[in-house]
Amino acid sequence: MPSPFDAAPSSFAQRLRPWQPTDKGLSLDDLDPGAKPFSLGDKARDKAAVEALALELDTLQNLFYADKRYKLLVVLQGTDTSGKDGTIRGVFGRMSALGVHAVGWKAPTETELAHDYLWRIHQQVPPAGDITVFNRSHYEDVLVPVVNGWITPEQHQQRLAHLNAFERMLSETGTIVLKFLLHISADEQRQRLQERLDDPAKRWKFSLGDIAVRKQWAEYRRAYDTLLHATHTPWAPWTIVPADSKTHRNLMIATVLREVLQSLDLRAPAGDPSLAHLRVE
Repeated sequence: MPSPFDAAPSSFAQRLRPWQPTDKGLSLDDLDPGAKPFSLGDKARDKAAVEALALELDTLQNLFYADKRYKLLVVLQGTDTSGKDGTIRGVFGRMSALGVHAVGWKAPTETELAHDYLWRIHQQVPPAGDITVFNRSHYEDVLVPVVNGWITPEQHQQRLAHLNAFERMLSETGTIVLKFLLHISADEQRQRLQERLDDPAKRWKFSLGDIAVRKQWAEYRRAYDTLLHATHTPWAPWTIVPADSKTHRNLMIATVLREVLQSLDLRAPAGDPSLAHLRVE
């Protein structure tokens, strides 16, 4: 199966490789969430680069929408406060609303629970020409139930296999799947949660459940290590994004998206040749 990165320059693939799972397994504890591998040297230059990339991505997205040969699913996965909302604003915010959609996943509804756990996910994958961004994703189904002991180890392994097969089916039917794990430190999460509490304009985003989940930090870290190793595939690769720096997080993700979209040789349809000499009075 081809990878979304196959057509990208080999130098880019090498630059990305330290931030992707390997066959030998992976522990997030071995990766520094404060690292800035895509930084240009200082925050001001990085911010300027993000702005330039956002404009470039808008142009590429317009071509992507007109081309209609591809579909793109971007998965943003991470703990509370890891920056999923901020990534959508910073990386995708300049793109036209035509053909770009963000889907936020919360606990399943009663209707959704009456179906298989991927039923609700499949309804939201992108159609031809569209870019869909998942804020959280189907990977919640191998995180929350695992950490809380709601499914057996056998069911856990079964679900991991389901997810690989689901994403392979998407890839084989024309969907490019890019998955980003936003990797922050426990200390950075503590600071961001406190900022939410201290700012009346952000306090609505805080829930006491965030504290309960934070107490399960080690359990969630182990669940993430397992899913990253099990579901990093050629057709739906994971990229781990060190995200203690919000600016660097956006820079790295925007750079990956730019490289993938550029590698597609996007082109708009030729249009009606009889219109070439039409002049609007």
